Amino acid sequence: MTTARTATPSTARAINDRLALNLLLEQGPLTATELRDLTGLSRPTVADLLDRLQRTGLVAVVGERGEQRRGPNARLYALVASRAHIAAFDVREGGVSLVVADLAGRSLATAEVPVDPAAEASAEASGEGAAEAGVAERIVRTLLETARGAGVEQLHTVAVGAPGLVDPATGRLHSTGKLPGWHAELLAALRELPGTDVILENEVNLAGRAEYRVGAARDRDTFVLMWLGHSVGAAVILDGRLRRGFSGGTGEICFLPVPGTVGLPSADSCEGGFHGLVGSAAICALARSHGLSADPAGDASAAEAAVRTAPAAGAAGEAFLDELAERIALGAAALCVVLDPGCVVLGGEIGRAGGAELAGRVERRLAGFSPLRTEVRAGTAGGGAVLAGAVLTAGDAVRRDLFGEP
Repeated sequence: MTTARTATPSTARAINDRLALNLLLEQGPLTATELRDLTGLSRPTVADLLDRLQRTGLVAVVGERGEQRRGPNARLYALVASRAHIAAFDVREGGVSLVVADLAGRSLATAEVPVDPAAEASAEASGEGAAEAGVAERIVRTLLETARGAGVEQLHTVAVGAPGLVDPATGRLHSTGKLPGWHAELLAALRELPGTDVILENEVNLAGRAEYRVGAARDRDTFVLMWLGHSVGAAVILDGRLRRGFSGGTGEICFLPVPGTVGLPSADSCEGGFHGLVGSAAICALARSHGLSADPAGDASAAEAAVRTAPAAGAAGEAFLDELAERIALGAAALCVVLDPGCVVLGGEIGRAGGAELAGRVERRLAGFSPLRTEVRAGTAGGGAVLAGAVLTAGDAVRRDLFGEP
């Protein structure tokens, strides 16, 4: 015979506390009556949890709200967002962007730290390891100065988005190409900050989290974010969970063999893979082949400009966008026939520049490649999608700690 199990009083209190804290986080200040209505808990239970949460410093009375009844106004209770602070990083080859935020995810301060890739490459080639450490120290110093400028002396958690594979077992960053040496030095320096947890995640996975939580896929539990920038990558979310794979390589579609490239990818280079069709240099070359202006440097900003200005170029621009959409649809089709996500979101600089117009073209072409019905949407998390995802990730970690969430 199976014995029925019920929650112990302490477990029930923890569950109720988490429920109330998350409601205060999502909806802002609430009265005790509103908490009772939203949770279905009894008046004494709500009164008890509010008293308990005030004693822990997680909740405070922030005002009153008049109600259509006799007697005093109802007290307004709110999450104490200053109870813990977080930071988020978007790490690129040319530097970092960072944000300091409170427990509710509200940005308190931001900073940019540029790094000259050419100078770093020269220093690395000459064996100047001290230069890499100096870059890392400068970035960490900027983080701490930015935090103190916002009145923050202690960071609970820092989430870092970086290119490369993040091993799910060890949390270590592995490169699929040539990453600057200061990336590893920065992670090591952040992990030395006293009392601060550091979370490392692939930057496209973080952008996928942002699209899932606050962007174009908020109504989807299963979708793929296709990141189109300097190179191409994907974030795969199935049944509400981010999938990383055995070695953290889920979504490394830059290595995907596709028709139309000059060769095949290798373990050391993605030039012969999907990257060779939709990387920024390939997009700029495609634009020039249609008579459009595109910087030969072929960086992400040049490709973004070519896509953004194409609609104004008449027939040539239309032909360019059609061919670009077909190229993107090739990679999307490979993802769809394996994963059947039902929705593909186009993000990154190219996805943002193309918007709904490019997404529509890709969807129509994809329908001809695959029998699986797939909607294609333009990402809406914006240029700060990686940072937004990092803030969400750090905030989740803090709440697991402070709210006792599983």
